[in-house]
Formats: sequence, structure tokens, C-alpha cells
Amino acid sequence: MEDQFILHEPVTLVDQLSASWQAPSNIALVKYWGKHGVQLPANPSISFTLSDCKTITTLTAIKAVKHGFEIKLDGKLKPSFAPKIESYFKRIISYSPWIKEYYFTIETTNTFPHSSGIASSASSMAALSSCIVDLESQLTGTDIDLKKASFLARLGSGSACRSLEGKLVVWGSHDETSGSSDLFGVDVSQSLHAVFQDYQDTILLVDKGEKTVSSTVGHELMNEHAFAKARFHQAHSNLTAIKECLYTGDLDGFIKITESEALTLHAMMMTSHPYFILMKPNTLSIIEEIWAYRKETGVPVCFTLDAGANVHMLYPAAHKDTVEQLIKSKLAQYCQNEQYICDAIGSGATAV
Repeated sequence: MEDQFILHEPVTLVDQLSASWQAPSNIALVKYWGKHGVQLPANPSISFTLSDCKTITTLTAIKAVKHGFEIKLDGKLKPSFAPKIESYFKRIISYSPWIKEYYFTIETTNTFPHSSGIASSASSMAALSSCIVDLESQLTGTDIDLKKASFLARLGSGSACRSLEGKLVVWGSHDETSGSSDLFGVDVSQSLHAVFQDYQDTILLVDKGEKTVSSTVGHELMNEHAFAKARFHQAHSNLTAIKECLYTGDLDGFIKITESEALTLHAMMMTSHPYFILMKPNTLSIIEEIWAYRKETGVPVCFTLDAGANVHMLYPAAHKDTVEQLIKSKLAQYCQNEQYICDAIGSGATAV
């Protein structure tokens, strides 16, 4: 199936061209943890696409004797990003061979802290891949192919393929999701219940620093994990169940699966070899406050976690004001410099 993404249309090379795209982060509800082959998921996942936590990237291509690139973050050269980008270009060159004719300047900025568990690699690779397919459409005179962008984004960062299109995206082959694939994300938001259409995600920034263990290393530790087989089976079952909740508006069912998935993700980290912990004491304090608040008030607010210490609070838009009061009165104290980000469901990558 990878062959469908190989460029066959004739290319008319030009001396210089550019494209600018923004792509959001996403927050997985059923988590992907573990991979095989070239950026293929060991289990399927489903995520909400976010709106305001995004990466804005401008890609400029200059026809050159030798292919190469430079990357800038917030206007400053970032040579530390080079190995990841170099690996990405090597993986996509067989699908978009025209790139070897150009030298690229990548200018990028994030609206949220880099490498702090808010999936900055997902938004950045989604934005970069959108720029690549944009340039490709300019060179071939064909339409921009966001399905190919999702495919290419996956080759840079697995979860990036979930940041291209739709409010709700499944990545990974799943028997009960039509069109699902390990190669790209598919939009499954067509039947999303009204209560989830404008769902909120407030991200409590417990720790804005670099993670002590990267997601790449964490995924690799699933290869020999004692609980891997059971975990992968659980993910398939939970994906089936949470889709039903998302389509019927079952908030109680959604909360149970979402929170269980978050804790399971971190349980896999804590039981791998070597084991590691990305949660902080304040992460646990926030979780306990959310549980107590939900029990006391009945407000359907819940949490999830990515591979980091920060807490994503998920809740219906109708409860935005009351949840904001909870954050200001009790939860902000657990955040680094009392900082948090108010976000909501978005719809994917767009040209700038």
C-alpha cells in the first residue's frame, strides 16, 4: 500500500518555491505505545485534534547542486533538530524524489512549550509534511494531498499522522474502523456526538522542561515488555468501546476509558526495563483534585496524560466557567509558574 504514495506525476523544477502551514497537536484518548517496522504502530489509537496548540512552519526550497537543509526555531538555528529531520528526509525521498534537487530552509515556531509532553513532534512533523505536499502540488500542478501528508508525517513522528484532518482521528488497523490503516490517520469524526463537538482541553503545565526519557526510547522498551501483548489487545477493545461512547454521548463511559488509558500508558513506562517515571508529584495531586471535584459536583471533567508530566483536563464546553474556577482556586498552584493552556477540539492542518 505504500506504493500509492510514490509520486508518479511529472515534475517541473523551478529555482525557488515556498509554503507555509500550521498544524495542531493532538491528544490521544486510546494511546499508542510501541511500534515496529518503519514507524508502524503496535496498536491502534484515537485522538482529539487540538486547535490552539500548534506549530507554524514555513518551508523554502532553493534548487541546488546538493540536497540539504537548515532548521530554525523561533528564528534561531537549531542544529540539535538536524538528526531527526535528516532521518525524515531519508524516509520520504522515495515517495517525493524531487526533494533531492533542493536545499531547504525550515522556519518553525510553536505556540506551546517544546518537548514537554504536548506532542510538539506531532504538530511539527504534520506542519512540515503539509509544506512538502504543498510544494509537490506546486511542482506537479495537482491538488494538495493531505492523505499523503499524513503518511509522510508518520515517517517523521508516528502520532503526527493524527494531526492533519478531522476532529477525531484513528491511526492503526482496527477491525471495527472502516478504512483504518497503520500507514496514515483517518478522520472518524463524522458521527461525533454533539457534546464532544466543542470539547475543551485545558493543559496544566506541571513541567515545561525536556522529558527525562524520550518517546522514541519509550516505544522501543515495549519490544520486550512483559505486558505488551495484553496491552495491545486492551487497546483494540478500548478503541471499539470509546468510539461507541463518542458517538452516543456516553460521558461516563468516555471518562472511564480515557483515564484508564492514561494510567495504563504510564504503567507501561513504570514496568518496562529499564523502568522510568515521567509523572511528577504535582501530576498526582492534580489527578486526585479532579477525582474529588468530579465526585463532589458531578461535573464530567476528566484527565488524560501524554508521555510527560502535564495533565490534559477534558470536559464539555458547557462547564468551561466552573472548570476555570477549579483551576484558579485549586489546580494552578500545582503548575509551573501557575501556567496552563486553554485549548479545544480543532480540525487539522491549514495553509497560512
